[in-house]
Amino acid sequence: MKTVMVTGVGGGVGQSVLKALSGGPYRVVGVDSEPLAAGLHAVDKAYLGVYASNPAFVDRLLDICAKECCKLIFAGHDVEILPMAENASRFQAQGVTAVVSSPDVIRICDDKLATNAFLKANGYAVPETWRLAEVTTIKGPVVLKPQCGGARSRNTYVVRSTKEFDVYRRLVEADNCIVQEYIEGDEYTCGSVSLGGTCAGVIVMRRVLRDGDTYKAFAVRDAKLESHVRAIVEALKPFGACNVQLRVRDGIPYVFEINARCSGTTAARALAGFNEPRMIADYLLEGHPPVFHVREVSILRYWNELVVDNARIAQLRDSGVLQGNGVVL
Repeated sequence: MKTVMVTGVGGGVGQSVLKALSGGPYRVVGVDSEPLAAGLHAVDKAYLGVYASNPAFVDRLLDICAKECCKLIFAGHDVEILPMAENASRFQAQGVTAVVSSPDVIRICDDKLATNAFLKANGYAVPETWRLAEVTTIKGPVVLKPQCGGARSRNTYVVRSTKEFDVYRRLVEADNCIVQEYIEGDEYTCGSVSLGGTCAGVIVMRRVLRDGDTYKAFAVRDAKLESHVRAIVEALKPFGACNVQLRVRDGIPYVFEINARCSGTTAARALAGFNEPRMIADYLLEGHPPVFHVREVSILRYWNELVVDNARIAQLRDSGVLQGNGVVL
């Protein structure tokens, strides 16, 4: 049984990857810097890692990979992706494939102005976007959001008047904020898998958000949107999973964000027949071509409880390692 590592298993992305890999043919090792990270208590083997800002971050992952004979590693947190990409050759030298795109692709996706410029340069419709310092008044609804490093709609505000704009601009980090035209219309989160230099498949899901997370998702078969997302992904050239977020107005898709990684809806996509981590692992570890069958279903999210014995949490905190799934209920 080949071993796959998933990092950042305390967050939504890491846990979503764990769910997608659950029940499959791979042994899963989970890593997180917090002993109370739920995902650490739902994997075959768990390790305490260190924060991505720690200079020892990559060394710690390499050490765990060596101990557990990991062959593949998925990043479960945005801040982990770039250091892993910058050290991809170190992982490869140890026989481990880090499922991350090139540093250039990651930097484009992390910077919403760079994303906007990339899409414009390739002829795709985008919301009009400015730096906060360039805007004094607004003529219609806009969104204030971080230029770099944003996640889950934190520090993001929909503003519909100049009066509101004057209030909300004081709440953001001025040097890291953009003003983006707000596109009225249905919102979609679109997953893709790119392997061997081409886009192997796309899934389109209309979604409803709550507190920045996808709350309800509806898998749809829309040839126009699938083709649109495929063309964007093939122009960007990511490696592995890539998530494209867009809104449709008057029949035109406007892309406002791209994430070159798995997403919080990875598990929902797997339930709809598009399992990104499994397709990637099967291709890279077993040589199987990606296979998927998207079903038009509705995914309704709900909270679930994970009950863990306190002694196991203490063991993980003290030793930094935990053997076996310790879920009580």
